[in-house]
Amino acid sequence: MNPSSNDPPSQGRVKAKEIVDRGSTSCGVSGAMYMIIMMLTGFGGSSLYSCFYRTKLRAQYNLKERPCCDCCVHFCCEPCALCQEYRQLQHNRDFDLSIGWHGNMERWARVAASAYKATAPPMFQPPMSRLS
Repeated sequence: MNPSSNDPPSQGRVKAKEIVDRGSTSCGVSGAMYMIIMMLTGFGGSSLYSCFYRTKLRAQYNLKERPCCDCCVHFCCEPCALCQEYRQLQHNRDFDLSIGWHGNMERWARVAASAYKATAPPMFQPPMSRLS
């Protein structure tokens, strides 16, 4: 799924879902839900579950529905659809999927804090005085 990562494709799939959910559903919970749905309903049910996240991802980032409707993409070629979603988050939106939603928020806060320190005006220093 991601040639630059050591994560198996299933981990990339559920980590992308954690990002789309903005941390409200953990990687483990999302993975368990996917596997339970797949075991109970087969491939079709898991494709519908993944389709829901593709639709949510498109809505969050104002992406076009291409090449066809989300459910068709997931049902016809789910591995390709999951790769597209992973790449969209990893490369186009600058998420590091290996650290999850909360890790990305902390990383971006550190970057913003260091940028603020570099551009903040100098602090006011009181004038020097002689003490006897």
